[in-house]
Amino acid sequence: MSKKDFNQNDSIPFATTLLVRDSCLCLHVRRAARSVARRFDDAFRPFDLTSGQFSLLMSLNRPHSPHMRDVADLLAMDRTTLTANLKPLKRRGLVTIEPDPKDKRGRLLTLTDAGMALLAKVFPVWEKTQGDLESLVAQSDPARLLSDLITLSNDNRAKPS
Repeated sequence: MSKKDFNQNDSIPFATTLLVRDSCLCLHVRRAARSVARRFDDAFRPFDLTSGQFSLLMSLNRPHSPHMRDVADLLAMDRTTLTANLKPLKRRGLVTIEPDPKDKRGRLLTLTDAGMALLAKVFPVWEKTQGDLESLVAQSDPARLLSDLITLSNDNRAKPS
């Protein structure tokens, strides 16, 4: 059925619900994302760290302190959300947020020594969890799956206009 086959007063047949359930990329990517995040959250719990916090800390492991906007872009979040996610990491002394000396409006994010030490402890747990998840899709091609997900996340046409 196409969009033109329905009007606002029509009901959608249950068969359509099943079609969406069985084929919707959005539904299945979101379900997979929640499942993957839950696995990493469980693995990182002994370090009092979430999967999102791990990704944020890892994104700061660079030769030079990145701008907040660059980290927000990498993590596909707005700056307000990034700021909220940085607060508990800053309170724990894992990151610093300083004005950019070249442009006081910008903020530079730095992984502290404590943040680096935590990443060093957590990274082997990430490697094991990553390997476990890759083995679940080993019949497919984990590298291809990753490539396809990156393609989807970088496709600007997917954004509503």
